[in-house]
Amino acid sequence: MIDIRLIRKDPEFILRRLRTKVPEADISKLLTLDETVRSKKTEVETLKSKRNEASDEIGRLKRSGQDSSHLLQEMSTIASHIHQLDSEVAELEAQITDELARLPNLPMEDIPVSPDPKDNVVVRSWKEKPSFPFQPKNHVELNERLKCFDFERAAKISGSGWPSYKGLGARLEWAILNYMIDSHVKRGFTQWMPPIVVKKEALFAAGQLPKFANQQYGVTDGENELFLIPTAEVSLNALFMDEILPEESLPLKFFAYTPCFRREAGAAGSQERGLIRTHQFNKVEMFAFTTPEQSPHVFEEFVRAAEELVRGLGLHYRSMLLTTGDMSFASAKTIDIEVWLPGQNRYYEVSSVSNCTDYQARRSNARYKKGREKPQLVHTLNGSGLATSRLMVALLENNQQADGSVLIPEVLRPYLGGLDRLTPQETML
Repeated sequence: MIDIRLIRKDPEFILRRLRTKVPEADISKLLTLDETVRSKKTEVETLKSKRNEASDEIGRLKRSGQDSSHLLQEMSTIASHIHQLDSEVAELEAQITDELARLPNLPMEDIPVSPDPKDNVVVRSWKEKPSFPFQPKNHVELNERLKCFDFERAAKISGSGWPSYKGLGARLEWAILNYMIDSHVKRGFTQWMPPIVVKKEALFAAGQLPKFANQQYGVTDGENELFLIPTAEVSLNALFMDEILPEESLPLKFFAYTPCFRREAGAAGSQERGLIRTHQFNKVEMFAFTTPEQSPHVFEEFVRAAEELVRGLGLHYRSMLLTTGDMSFASAKTIDIEVWLPGQNRYYEVSSVSNCTDYQARRSNARYKKGREKPQLVHTLNGSGLATSRLMVALLENNQQADGSVLIPEVLRPYLGGLDRLTPQETML
């Protein structure tokens, strides 16, 4: 969440910045609630001062043998009023937290201001788009002969929008995952295998609630309310909720492979058939806890790590600095890495690297401390390293051959027993 002290200091400036991300953002209710709470807290302090004065006077009267019943009654009335005001303040503060939780993170001042993704800025690109001496197919068409996935049987099991990998498709998916895992281990990142179901508090801490409540898959376990993760970012971000880390332990750089789940799938039409947009997908997620001074450097490190993975696969990509209107809710700065998909004739994101500054840490109360200094909020960063479903599409479509076979990048061949290409299958199943 945003520090409410920043809003109090210059509400007009904060509102202008918020509206570069969310044009309909409004803080008027928040400011009214905050003013009311501060007024009531002042009233409580005044009443407590009166109560203390009455208590001192009661003691003086008792010592001198005088009647103090009228002051005892006054103290009882004051105590009742304080209790009522404390209850009102607690309720109002809960409303303030809810209002703050619905506001996005503030974009950094160097972010392009625009509501349109078309205004995203290319900061880097690598290699050229592939050209083919034949009409390239999309991955769904290629799969008719490769038999890497079975969308129809997956729909029998779970409904539309759920993928099912098979045969060499399943092996290739695991090869991609192992390639990414090995790369992050070599970089010195610590690997985690976190839970893929989380409490509501973990979703809130990551910024998924309350904004994206309708996009989550819930799991009922008796009285417990749990949720399938939309990304390992949620689990990793929650590791140090309500903890204080020693400054010398930072930065902490982690990664985790998990399946990820999201409700929205296939909304953009026929061009997003197959693996382009699904309810379940695999992803290796990078995550870091840093000091404010470290976060810009770790951000660049995450971008480089993601780019190098795509380069290793030999895929043309472009890295895009997102505009204020295209950034995620919790992010202050985001660079997306997009690969070219010939079968779709457009770019698609395979990694999104974000610096969330102290926005998530304020929700999770994750802090760090230097010596005897007062604890401060950490900065959190996340980045896909990478998401495999669209990456699988990119590998199939960019490496397709005229005979319907698909060349396998050299970095993946050791994970496939030296296999260098996928070939059309004769089997009907």
